[in-house]
Amino acid sequence: MIADLRNGQKFTGSKLVYFARRTRRFDIMQGDQVTPYQGRMGDLPAFHLDQIDDGLLVISHETVPETLTYETWEMFQAFVTHKGFVGIIQSHHARGLPEQDFTETYSRHAKALIAIGDGTGTDSLQGMETEFVALANPYTDDLSLGIPVQLFYQGQPRAETQVEVFERAPDGTVSIFLRHTDIQGYALIPVKAGHTYLLDAVVIRPAPKAEGPVWQSLWAALTFAVP
Repeated sequence: MIADLRNGQKFTGSKLVYFARRTRRFDIMQGDQVTPYQGRMGDLPAFHLDQIDDGLLVISHETVPETLTYETWEMFQAFVTHKGFVGIIQSHHARGLPEQDFTETYSRHAKALIAIGDGTGTDSLQGMETEFVALANPYTDDLSLGIPVQLFYQGQPRAETQVEVFERAPDGTVSIFLRHTDIQGYALIPVKAGHTYLLDAVVIRPAPKAEGPVWQSLWAALTFAVP
């Protein structure tokens, strides 16, 4: 099995080579066994396994923070509005922060669910700082009502949070829709047979005062397919 790390939008983007210095953690889980993935520097695809047992494979990948610069206020406003953040603009002004050329660090906290053979198994909380957990197996369970997921931040359910859903059809077209978690961090995502899904939810928080960047964002993602 092989898998790419990609940075982009709508299921497209640059394929990234494996570099340990960019990776905070990279684990594979089957059943109750979690094993750190040991890649080779410069691997492309970044992930490959030669031998693996049947069952549900869960890949967890966290990156080290990287930095981006908001050259204009409009760029930041567009991001905050798109992700449905409430109070961030007011907080930015209250902190006396500049409206251009300020920086943010961002990190990825991604999971992928992959069926090997029969694909039986369950997802579970892996301890990433922010994380989706699938509460049904997309390869074996009845998803006629949708797939239930729960969103976590620092080990606690994340309530009333926007979830952006990217739905890729068999012909490659991508649709986007929004859902929100309830007060216990649960969301029910409608799905269609033969489609692939990427769920996205973002945390934004003030950066520590000792750092140059003024904001930190943490991006939770969950990718799976529906047979």
